Amino acid sequence: MAKSFDELVKRTTSKKTQKRAVERTRELLGELLLGEIRALAGKSQREIAERAGIKQPSLSKLEKQTDMRISTLSRIVAALGGTLEVSARFPEGLVQIEPFNQTSRDRGSA
Repeated sequence: MAKSFDELVKRTTSKKTQKRAVERTRELLGELLLGEIRALAGKSQREIAERAGIKQPSLSKLEKQTDMRISTLSRIVAALGGTLEVSARFPEGLVQIEPFNQTSRDRGSA
């Protein structure tokens, strides 16, 4: 009987190694470009552009940009099935910037 990769990892690696792998995966996912996120989600530019209410050539340009409006990014993330959260990291800690977070909009505040 075939074993899943996850089962194999659990059998052959220590808890410490598994934890390091999870942390590294999170780091790498945090560094992905928008186009890479879309590709990993298995979605085409056309599909996401349609869901986000923009044209495919516009999405193509946006995926290559390093700067865009938060509202545009929020629509693209929503089209990918996610939610956008904006936060600022200070020496004292992390602060969620609520006017930009979809969760605050979902509660009817915008």
